[in-house]
Amino acid sequence: MKLTHFGHSCVLVELNGTTVLFDPGNFSHGFEGITGLDAILITHQHPDHVDLERLPALVDGNPNAALFADPMTASQLGERWTATHAGQTFSVGGIQVSGVGGTHAVIHPELPVIDNTGYLLGTPENPGQLFHPGDSLFVPEQKVDVLALPTAAPWSKLSENVEFLRAVAPRTAFPIHQAVVAEEARGIYYGRFKDMADENTEFRELPQESSLSM
Repeated sequence: MKLTHFGHSCVLVELNGTTVLFDPGNFSHGFEGITGLDAILITHQHPDHVDLERLPALVDGNPNAALFADPMTASQLGERWTATHAGQTFSVGGIQVSGVGGTHAVIHPELPVIDNTGYLLGTPENPGQLFHPGDSLFVPEQKVDVLALPTAAPWSKLSENVEFLRAVAPRTAFPIHQAVVAEEARGIYYGRFKDMADENTEFRELPQESSLSM
């Protein structure tokens, strides 16, 4: 598996001969002009996960890409997009995709809760080779090999993210959703993840626009 991080929650995954892009949002840069995608997966409608200004050019540049999003976002983006519900499983190229979770984490009790579909990528035998949760700390029942771990958000605190990391207990985790933290302060979060993860989990940083094989 090869991962390329374009900042925040936008991650390019190359797995089993298939290339998938997650959450091209407005805090992410470097995904512009990518071609040859097999799929674009969007977890939810917030602009830091789907940039409505840059998305059309990305879609036009990848006419053969399958387009999937949570139900609310799919209905907003139009008929080319397929809604992915929690519990749904489908195939894209050599990858099995499973939708999990279904709802965004609560930001505040007075704010409406929107859809958020987390995605597991893998095979029927190993469905959790990679897990991208979007804006949720939902723990899937499937064993996860590589976790895209939210660093910080208006809907979370560090202790919750550490407990999520421990509950998922992946072989490897790397940070996403870090754009809301000043660069000089990210080490506070990353240090806690490294020190407090399960002893069998390796936490690895993935700088923006860099790639890593896992």
